[in-house]
Amino acid sequence: MTQIALSHSKCSARAGNRSKLWQLLGLARQRRALTRLDDRALEDIGLTRREADIESARPIWDAPDNWVKQL
Repeated sequence: MTQIALSHSKCSARAGNRSKLWQLLGLARQRRALTRLDDRALEDIGLTRREADIESARPIWDAPDNWVKQL
């Protein structure tokens, strides 16, 4: 019988990396959603069309500053 043992630190690191990936993918989904909002909806959240276009064009790894501390 073969047993595979993983150290706790490796499991934790993988879980942490997976969590970061999900956060970045969520950020990408939110940015894509901005492009689908009409001007009135953007005004409701305090953004102009230009600001929404700039934000949605940012790459997935370009996370907001307050996220960098958490990631």
